[in-house]
Amino acid sequence: MKNGMKTLLSKTKVKEIFKDKVSRSLDTFFYHFIFFILILGVLLFILWPSIAVVKESLYIDGNLSFELYKSLFQDNAKLLSNSFLVASLTTILTIFLSLNTALYLSYTGDKVKKFIFIILLLTMISPPFVSSLAYIKLFGRRGFITHSLLGLNLNTYGWHGVVLMQTFSHTSLATLIITGVLQGIDNNIINAAQDLKADLWHILKDIIIPLAKPGIIVAALLTFVKSLADFGTPIIIGGSFNVLATEAYLNVIAYFNLPRAAALNVLLLIPALLAFIVYWYYMKNTKIEIGRNIKTVNLDTNKFKLTGWVKKVITFITWFFIIFIILQYLTIFLSAITKYTNGNLVFTLKHIKGFNLRELESFFRSLRYAFITGIVGSIIGLLLSYFIEKSKIKGIKIIDMITTLPYIMPGTFFGIGYLLAFNNKPLLLVGTTLIVQLNFIYRQMPLVTKSGSAILSKINPNIEEAAKDLGATKMSIIKDIIMPLLKPAFLISFVNNFAVTMTSIGAVIFLIYPGESIATVEMFNNIENGDYGVGAVIACMIIFSTLVINLIFSKFLLKDE
Repeated sequence: MKNGMKTLLSKTKVKEIFKDKVSRSLDTFFYHFIFFILILGVLLFILWPSIAVVKESLYIDGNLSFELYKSLFQDNAKLLSNSFLVASLTTILTIFLSLNTALYLSYTGDKVKKFIFIILLLTMISPPFVSSLAYIKLFGRRGFITHSLLGLNLNTYGWHGVVLMQTFSHTSLATLIITGVLQGIDNNIINAAQDLKADLWHILKDIIIPLAKPGIIVAALLTFVKSLADFGTPIIIGGSFNVLATEAYLNVIAYFNLPRAAALNVLLLIPALLAFIVYWYYMKNTKIEIGRNIKTVNLDTNKFKLTGWVKKVITFITWFFIIFIILQYLTIFLSAITKYTNGNLVFTLKHIKGFNLRELESFFRSLRYAFITGIVGSIIGLLLSYFIEKSKIKGIKIIDMITTLPYIMPGTFFGIGYLLAFNNKPLLLVGTTLIVQLNFIYRQMPLVTKSGSAILSKINPNIEEAAKDLGATKMSIIKDIIMPLLKPAFLISFVNNFAVTMTSIGAVIFLIYPGESIATVEMFNNIENGDYGVGAVIACMIIFSTLVINLIFSKFLLKDE
């Protein structure tokens, strides 16, 4: 009897040991399988399209050649100088405006600064070309201000219009970055300077602005890269003024000259790459967490306040910018529901009725893409950030750098890359909705992984070690410990992915086939064709839907914090 019991117990124990071994083997298998799929996704959907663009620009009929670059430098020197002129002027003006606005937000006691902060956040979730649409309605040849109010007949199209609109478009993000850095300045340093009788101007010039230098440089580099890659604004309000990004766009859409378009995009990538190296250096040494700072910035922490003529100048410049932004959005809204007839603004539903079924479908298609990108892109990005932070496998830092590449690529570069990389079997994806969705997901991957890494760096590693000591498997650690702790990063990533997908156009405009358009492309086509009313209706729908999602998820985020 005893022997039988022992045998039964022994068999049960063997079964348990076997079951545990199988369970742990499966756990290890799934752990490595997920890791393999994530790495494969990065290599396939980020690295391979990048290589495809460079390869297309260097090989003519299968032979290595630099002929395309030679002809580009010979024939397009003017485009190069135009691009650098616009990008440089836009960067200088953007930093000037954003620094003033950031100083106003951080060092004045005005109660309305919270209202200004909300206006800045609103501009972050707006579709591209909104500034251009407002510019045409206000300052175009038949613009409300230039023609109707002032009676002028000026040609406001050209490089100056492009610089002005890009400046107003990029100032909000630059302001939020610089404000985040100003909030981190130790008040004791400023108090010490005041105790030593330093005047206001010298405190600003010798202490605050130098300490804000990392944020200013990061904002300047981002502005420069974004301006260089912008093809929409020059097309809409540039007139005969052309830049490299516009030429790259036309070489795909109008001439289908992919080798030349690839070479143009590689030229755009080089300064962006150089700018990013500097950006990487400052980000590494300054702990600027853009997404998180925007959500948690406290405008009332600084006791030092601006006074006198310095405050008056900064206040004037800030309100000049804010009034223009408000005027811009008011113009978009009014353009959707009014028309200008015989000197009067008349209410009309014509533009809303002109919003046809195809455009409505494109709007809902954008919403679907945005939700999928928000959820799937955030999960993939956060898992990837976990393996990047925790894995000790050689080469993982290279994967991290590859994951960051879409952040510095011009949108057209990433779009053409997908067009070239997935145009043949066995990776034939061109002409499907999957390629558009994958482009959206991997285009936003850098911000998701950085948000995840920021949260992971603050998690005590002892929690994971304690779980291992208690027998937790690798998968259960990810599922039950890591992912719940990454919830704030998921919410930030979802909101960012949703907003960017709803407002993006540059990377996917080459991948969308007839009948499967998205809202931003329809808006761009309407504005380009002069149908500003319908373009304004689409812009309002995009802004409203993105704003609602932002408010809902921001509520969850703030509740958690």
